[in-house]
Amino acid sequence: MSERSFTLEEAQTLLPVLESLLRTAITGKKVIKEVEAQQQALSHRIFLNGGTFVDVVPVARRKAERMKAEQRAKDAIAEIDSIGVQVKDIEIGLLDFPCEVEGQIVLLCWKLGEKSITHWHGTNEGFAARKPIDERIARIRKTN
Repeated sequence: MSERSFTLEEAQTLLPVLESLLRTAITGKKVIKEVEAQQQALSHRIFLNGGTFVDVVPVARRKAERMKAEQRAKDAIAEIDSIGVQVKDIEIGLLDFPCEVEGQIVLLCWKLGEKSITHWHGTNEGFAARKPIDERIARIRKTN
């Protein structure tokens, strides 16, 4: 994980790119779940029938589709991580941005669907402990 810290302004600027990457990962995870459910249902049907004829071409296509979706999701998450942003919950699209405030690291917190970053929490806290962005965080500017 990166040691980068963000200002509120920097984090806000990244939201469109991060939202796109997050949606790619979420879509990939959805495809993975669908294919796994289909494969499990097929296995169950084969078991109940004591065996059955299976057209392997569509099964192989779906398996390849699952593998591609998994790779797209992994790549999207890796790209988010390489930017220095923490993926906290892929299911709800929760991201944290490390931010240095008065010599201490806090996490700017954003959830997919929110128009902007409006909350933060401590590094040992989670989503439930979110607090509104205050003036200390809003006024931070890069010094270099």
